[in-house]
Amino acid sequence: MRYPWILFDADETLFHFDAKAGLTHMFARYEVDFADADYRTFEAVNRPLWVAYQDNTITAQQLQERRFEQWSERLGVSARELNLRFMEAMAEICQPLPGAIELLNALQGKAKLGIITNGFTELQSARLEKTGLKGAFEWLVISEQVGYAKPHMAVFDHAFALMGHPPKEQILMVGDTLESDIVGGINAGIDTCWLNRHEKQAPEHMTPTYEVKSLCQLRTLLL
Repeated sequence: MRYPWILFDADETLFHFDAKAGLTHMFARYEVDFADADYRTFEAVNRPLWVAYQDNTITAQQLQERRFEQWSERLGVSARELNLRFMEAMAEICQPLPGAIELLNALQGKAKLGIITNGFTELQSARLEKTGLKGAFEWLVISEQVGYAKPHMAVFDHAFALMGHPPKEQILMVGDTLESDIVGGINAGIDTCWLNRHEKQAPEHMTPTYEVKSLCQLRTLLL
């Protein structure tokens, strides 16, 4: 194995992350018919908050609660409770991406695997339990717990410390998001693999070491 240490992003790298489905599922318990227009309004608030979180200008808790402030006022339910119910809903509907199970099974015993994610603790832990994948990973690094989000070096430094500081040329970061996964890996001095399922174009300053269109293609690359 060229890379005896592999770090994976979680959302849209190993697991589907269908926020619209999760929100629809969550709001149904409050007897709200969550429409496409509601989702567009939610995302208009949510997306800039994620950018601010990745820039480390707001905390994980601020992101999680601010995105539900409008709904909190409308429903008379705390933003914190709405966020918790959303995390629960996302765990309930979670499915691995095509090829994820096969890839992780094929890598067992050949490489040490970890997850490094900007997702939140409640969802990551519940999702790994639900999918039966918890045992596949030796490390679960969650930015919310570290206090910094990818691409910040502190998240990667935390992962490297947990790993016992192996040689950086033996570590590969796999992720779907250029701005956090690939830039973070480049800044941390490790090789990167961009899971580009939607065949986007990467800017020159975000050029990954490898690019694949599927986890099946990644398995072929690694093995």
